[in-house]
Amino acid sequence: MQALLSLSRAIDRVNAIVGRWAIWLIMAATAISALNAVVRKLFNYSSNAYLEVQWYLFAWSFLIAAGYTLLHGEHVRIDVLNHRLPKKARVWIDILGYGLFLTPLCLVMLYLGTPLLIERFVSGEMSPNPGGLVRWPVWVAVPLGFALLLLQGWSELIKCIAFLRGQGPDPTESRKRKTDEEELAEALRREQAAAGGRAPTPLAP
Repeated sequence: MQALLSLSRAIDRVNAIVGRWAIWLIMAATAISALNAVVRKLFNYSSNAYLEVQWYLFAWSFLIAAGYTLLHGEHVRIDVLNHRLPKKARVWIDILGYGLFLTPLCLVMLYLGTPLLIERFVSGEMSPNPGGLVRWPVWVAVPLGFALLLLQGWSELIKCIAFLRGQGPDPTESRKRKTDEEELAEALRREQAAAGGRAPTPLAP
């Protein structure tokens, strides 16, 4: 079990690093969008390449950060009865979800997405829009994103099994931890409060 927990921690670290890089992709997409708007207004010039690179970056950030989002328990949950159940029952529900739904979905997407990537790479498919970009780079994000999500699902599965065996903490409690971004925001609030000589305003739960 300890070997599996070590593997789980390694997967967590990988997705944490990827998630931080995804933040920069979002910032790049925002900057390109703003620059494109300014150039279009001031110089009456635009290019389909600028527009397409924006949604390329958005697709990349959305797909490769899926594992990071699962790591922090931030995927949408429709919770009607789950919060009323005992901890072990909630963990069993997560095990079934990871094993019966998440894993097959990711495997199907890898099975279908990888050949599409190879096909577009070999053919050198281009955007049909004038001045558009080559298509295969955005398709790389499909198998890569679902591979990272699959690995993170297995990591969460390991944590659930370890908890049921009494060899790990409650995985549902770890989702309540603050993300790196929340901790950074809170630190900035404390600095601003210290500079202004007043108590920091707590973040909304």
